[in-house]
Amino acid sequence: MTHLLHLDASARPNSVSRALGAEFVESWRAAAPTGTYTYRDLAAEPTPFIDAGWTELCDAVLAAGTTELHRLPDLATTPAAKAAWQVVEPLLAQVLAADVILIGTPMYNYSIPAALKAWLDQVTFPRMSLGQRRFVVVSARGGAYTPGAPKAAFDYQERYLRDFFAGHFAVTDTAFVHAELANAVQDPNLAHLREAHDASLLAAQARVRELAVEYAR
Repeated sequence: MTHLLHLDASARPNSVSRALGAEFVESWRAAAPTGTYTYRDLAAEPTPFIDAGWTELCDAVLAAGTTELHRLPDLATTPAAKAAWQVVEPLLAQVLAADVILIGTPMYNYSIPAALKAWLDQVTFPRMSLGQRRFVVVSARGGAYTPGAPKAAFDYQERYLRDFFAGHFAVTDTAFVHAELANAVQDPNLAHLREAHDASLLAAQARVRELAVEYAR
């Protein structure tokens, strides 16, 4: 039985990335009727930033030389580290229970929202591995960042997440789906790009549905 963890990070309640994530979930549920599902809205319920207690816990992990995540509670030996573990434990438990982790995120200032970065920081420890878990990222960008676009080199969103998953989680089974030029809907100066945005969104929706069926297996 497959378990899906779904995270949303957009500050917009009716954002494109949220809509793409919801479409993935709908198709995934149809393809995996016995699958289980957990949802966390990182914008509505922000994850706390890491604090001094978290750094103590991280230092204990380094000193112990362990990669066994189940040992983390035993390594929280100071009051501050124990308090940090109380924040980490439910977040990490959701990650470890998941087979597929779906992240809906906008591009903010060429990268990811602080809400998503805070969650990543809390659930990441040295030398950890998430094994066979798979990540799907569905995103919206205000501009165009596809190869050949003038701002393609400024795409620190996908590059950062892809490197993060591989470097910190040892996960390379990742899929990215982007809807480009979302600002063409709101910005009169980009109105001439509305058709290009609509085409990008339609392609993203189709790809999301394909991936949902594939990742439901």
